[in-house]
Amino acid sequence: MLFAIDVGNTNITIGLYNEQKLEKTFRMTTGISRTSDEFGVFLCDLLRMRNLSRDVIDKVIIASVVPNIMHSLINGIKKYFGINPLIVEPGIKTGINIAIPNPKQLGADRIVDAVAAYHIYGGPVLVIDFGTATTYDLVNGEGSFIAKVTSPGIRLSANALWSGTAKLPEIEIKVPDTILCKDTTSSMQAGVCLGYIGQTEYIVRRMKRESGFHDMKVVATGGLGKMIYENTDCIDVYDSDLTLHGLRIIMDKQR
Repeated sequence: MLFAIDVGNTNITIGLYNEQKLEKTFRMTTGISRTSDEFGVFLCDLLRMRNLSRDVIDKVIIASVVPNIMHSLINGIKKYFGINPLIVEPGIKTGINIAIPNPKQLGADRIVDAVAAYHIYGGPVLVIDFGTATTYDLVNGEGSFIAKVTSPGIRLSANALWSGTAKLPEIEIKVPDTILCKDTTSSMQAGVCLGYIGQTEYIVRRMKRESGFHDMKVVATGGLGKMIYENTDCIDVYDSDLTLHGLRIIMDKQR
């Protein structure tokens, strides 16, 4: 079985794969300092909850955008599973061509998302990951990563709104029933959520126009991606496990 581990700025998402089937997903907070033993015990406990022993894991792959936890995470996996994990980094086989001037500047999560979107949904494809930052990554029909856009994530934008003002409260991030708001909370929700939907639609529309890929598939993932997907026609598919699927595909390609 495979542990596919996506280390993001906010959460660590772990997928347990039996061949090509995603059996279970787990999440833990990234922003907590952990030792190698804590990582190892946590992963063993995940298996124990499903009545599995650590011996069933024979492969581990990691994509990370948080370098400072990697030493403990990698050593925890080595210590408790006896496996040297595969790290998504320049030089490994992914099945797509990174056709931008500085490929090493491209985050591992973006590579993995692009691999999954291209191999599952075909190309040209635009993959949008609504994470801590929101990323828009374009892969053409030949499997080349050719363009990217990066914007502040919706939660970051909302945090900036209430932390940078004296009287505006912290709010739940959700789409209000109407844009004709009459109270502070719903007016903020309209500005944050509906404004973000407008940004998404504009970026997608302009990327289609400038690339010439007017019929390309648009695939979304990430924690708040489902909310955006349900309130716009510019996204074709929402796939909450896209990054994990990309990790599994990359691991398969190493064979």
